[in-house]
Amino acid sequence: MEDHLHEAMALPGARNAAVVECATGFVLAAVGATPRGSADETAVETAELARMAIEHAAFAGGDDPGGSAHRPGDSGVEDVIVTTRTAYHVLRFVDAAFDGGVFVHLRLDRSTGNLALARIRMRSVAERLVGA
Repeated sequence: MEDHLHEAMALPGARNAAVVECATGFVLAAVGATPRGSADETAVETAELARMAIEHAAFAGGDDPGGSAHRPGDSGVEDVIVTTRTAYHVLRFVDAAFDGGVFVHLRLDRSTGNLALARIRMRSVAERLVGA
């Protein structure tokens, strides 16, 4: 998994990346340094956000008007982007048979990162993780 994360870290402005289990916030792999706290603490916090996105009907895809799905691949949500004053956070869901679902979290420096390129690369990383 770390090899796939290093692919994401090759992006301009990439600061850290992690593969995280949605239900628990457990870190399956991580590279780079987190700005505050440990990778484990960051993963638990980002997992809360990821669960909110996949569990709420407001974010359900067009194929699921009831919003009843609770797994990333079933919810219609592909990624979540959070923009802060200094960073972009991209959470990309992985369509895989992991219990509770998995996502990749990439933090980019806002002044040097390219959000569009990051989304493209994160899609590739997520697809490769399924095949890993």
